[in-house]
Amino acid sequence: MTDQFLFCTCQIGAEPALKAELARDWPGFRFAYSRPGFLTFKSAIGHLPDDFDLRSVFARSSGISLGRVADPDAAQRAAAVWQLAGDRPYRVLHVWPRDSAATGQLATGPSITPEAQSIGQSLRAAHLAAHAPGGIDVAEMVVNQPAASGQLVLDVVLVEQNQWWVGFHRAHSTASCLPGGIFELPLPAEAVSRAWLKMEEALAWSALPLRAGEHVVEIGCSPGGASQALLAHGLRVTGIDPAEVDSAVLAHSRFTHVRMRGADVRRREFRDVRWLVADMNVAPAYTLTTIEQIVTHPDVKIAGLLITLKLLDWHLAEEIPAYLDRVRSWGYQHVAARQLSHNRQEICVAASRGSARNS
Repeated sequence: MTDQFLFCTCQIGAEPALKAELARDWPGFRFAYSRPGFLTFKSAIGHLPDDFDLRSVFARSSGISLGRVADPDAAQRAAAVWQLAGDRPYRVLHVWPRDSAATGQLATGPSITPEAQSIGQSLRAAHLAAHAPGGIDVAEMVVNQPAASGQLVLDVVLVEQNQWWVGFHRAHSTASCLPGGIFELPLPAEAVSRAWLKMEEALAWSALPLRAGEHVVEIGCSPGGASQALLAHGLRVTGIDPAEVDSAVLAHSRFTHVRMRGADVRRREFRDVRWLVADMNVAPAYTLTTIEQIVTHPDVKIAGLLITLKLLDWHLAEEIPAYLDRVRSWGYQHVAARQLSHNRQEICVAASRGSARNS
């Protein structure tokens, strides 16, 4: 039987954390090849089903690898892509580049480049021109559009100039429906920080059912970018931070600034709070202790959490299973973690007492 390989893309710098995660959670995979932001693993657990779901914290996208194309001639590369693709019933074609730089060096976050868009359209056109009706229904295939849950996606990762890796995956979660798992978000001119991007992506990924008018507390809100995003969703926001908040946020009628540390706020102040958000520039243990003291208080009934955990040292990634178990111990049945497209050396944890959410 032909060996099967898994491909993953991730943030540049997170490769060791991703390899360690797979070694721990999927010991049946063996590391095979990598470039910054792109890795492959050989499967030693037999045939992988088309709907295989890695459920990784650090893999922004993943799928079953079909191989590499590296012909210097563009037409030959396109032909090789379709030869590797075979006759599976793909409905969507996703083409994207591996990250070009570490997230902290990017103005906003990873994106689907114009080159990737052009290559995707060229691949579709090449197959239409070369094949008669009866094979893959490429005429109906969309390029770099979100897939519907359950659709089979053909993936082409632009790893090097004129070197592409081809694979596929079955769309399931919100992130897996997007090209490369990338949440492309423009930073609004009025946003006071990049935290706006992180919050918008966290809300979309987690699918927590926040509703207009509900009360959310953000611990570590300065200078106010994430609070701006929450306010734009119609929420009442209490921002807790001893540092200053931008005047544009302070002026909002549904925003209240409590200028102190989260650990110092009286617990009764959280009695009508439905959601808690935290993004503090401290070690994960301190963040979790602060939140635990709030959500385990008998008078506090917080339905869900969005927590940013700073991995001040990459070795802290090894503690993620313990961090998630700690959150579950507070009574949150559904807990998931992901390194968001707009995260830096950190992860987002979503927790809910209600029905399960995307992961």
